[in-house]
Amino acid sequence: MVTLKDIAKECNVSFSTVSKALKGDSEISIETQKLVQNMAKKMGYHPNLAARTLRTKRTFDIGVIFEDKTGAGFQHQYFATILSGLQSVAQAKGYEITLTSTKPVKGYDYYNHMKGRGFDGVAILSCDFNSAEIKKLIKSEIPTVSLDFFYDKNHTAVMSNNEVGISELTEYVISKGHKKIAFIHGENTLVTQERIESFKKACQAHGITIPEDYFAEALYNDPFTSAEATNILLSLPDAPTCIFYPDDYSALGGIRELNARGLHPGKDISIVGYDGIMLTSMMIPPLTTYEQNGKKIGATIAENLIANIEQGENYAPKCELVSGRILKGDTVNIL
Repeated sequence: MVTLKDIAKECNVSFSTVSKALKGDSEISIETQKLVQNMAKKMGYHPNLAARTLRTKRTFDIGVIFEDKTGAGFQHQYFATILSGLQSVAQAKGYEITLTSTKPVKGYDYYNHMKGRGFDGVAILSCDFNSAEIKKLIKSEIPTVSLDFFYDKNHTAVMSNNEVGISELTEYVISKGHKKIAFIHGENTLVTQERIESFKKACQAHGITIPEDYFAEALYNDPFTSAEATNILLSLPDAPTCIFYPDDYSALGGIRELNARGLHPGKDISIVGYDGIMLTSMMIPPLTTYEQNGKKIGATIAENLIANIEQGENYAPKCELVSGRILKGDTVNIL
């Protein structure tokens, strides 16, 4: 069996350097980290988890909470990309991840479940963040990092910069001459509130007032409720010239409703999505959307969670914002 001493000998570095390099310790240069990690892979090194657990009193296992209302699970590309970034960093630092992808269960005791499984920390990607069960976990001794929900200065959150994303999309749509802009949003969450406020603020900056009946609620990642919302908006006496969707997957439902009415996105009506998933970039025409940097978001969650696990009381909680970019596509026409 290959040991750390074997790797140290081949790389001509110390045992301590190898140990730190395999964990991605910032004390070790990136070049040395790559040298050691590549050599470990080449030599077929696998850490002795049982020995390491006894030595450190850690399981080197991270739990991932993902409550799924729509049944799409990690088939949804945005969350799959986040998971990929999270897993990549975790594995590089010697940690495994364990998923709990499920329909929401009222009263489910997440704290005792995570404690019983012996997770060193928990990444909370999707759930009812205001539920008593999740708050119990957040306030416990188990290190946690949440996605797109900031509790307070004592807890770390990694946030996609929704304010910037929606603002940039709105500015782009307005620059094409649109003033009658409808906004289909997801269920009432912190993310939804941030997006609505950013949308209203960008419109107001251009002297555009959006009537209340131009706002419609649907479920995130659910094309069916967005299709229903699209039908309602298009049935208004003064229908919008552009429709925002809560995410790209939901936009597919809207497109289906438009097609049923003989309307072509980018010609007869304009639409925009959110997330930047690969599927909608391959559509004809490609969807105008905002690409969230899922891989960086996942990596940032893992880096902070592992830092919290390993540094303990020396770790400083924070709220980190991650920005993306507009993918202009061809679904916004010029008026």
